Amino acid sequence: MRQLTIALLLVVAIALQSAARAVWQPLGFVDLTLILVVYFALQREALQALVIAAVSGLALDLISGPPALLGAGGFSKVLTAYAVYFFASRVMLDTTLLRIPVLAGASVVDNLVYVGMHRLLGQAPPMPFIQSLAYKLIATTVAGTILLYIYDSYFSSKARQRRQFTVRRRVARRPSSALRRR
Repeated sequence: MRQLTIALLLVVAIALQSAARAVWQPLGFVDLTLILVVYFALQREALQALVIAAVSGLALDLISGPPALLGAGGFSKVLTAYAVYFFASRVMLDTTLLRIPVLAGASVVDNLVYVGMHRLLGQAPPMPFIQSLAYKLIATTVAGTILLYIYDSYFSSKARQRRQFTVRRRVARRPSSALRRR
């Protein structure tokens, strides 16, 4: 069931990312698949993060068309997933505030490797380097921070546990009927 949910999330992220530019041009700079890769790498699930990175990168390379180098997106996302996993396995990154620099760093690494692969193989990148770096860094970091915060607040196991304990606290704080009669 978990793999089905992950596959569905991946398909939705790829579809939204490919359709976002048609809706509003600046939305095309938000890398939803990178946010998904960073999330699984931060959960210390290395194999899932690497598989998601490879599939999402290759799918986006196929969707983006001929100017993009096939495999460059997959390689950059896999390398980014490994870097984030390596960093997260050594440093506790459980708060949203600590995830902001991780998202920014992942966006920079992903873009540097992607453009580096294009330059290494003698192909022109689809967009100027500084422009793509700046826009993707800002858009992905802001959107990723918001999405990860929403997930942590409402859908994570910690949020479920907090909701259960608030109900228990309310029940425990209620004065018993015997005390009210006195």
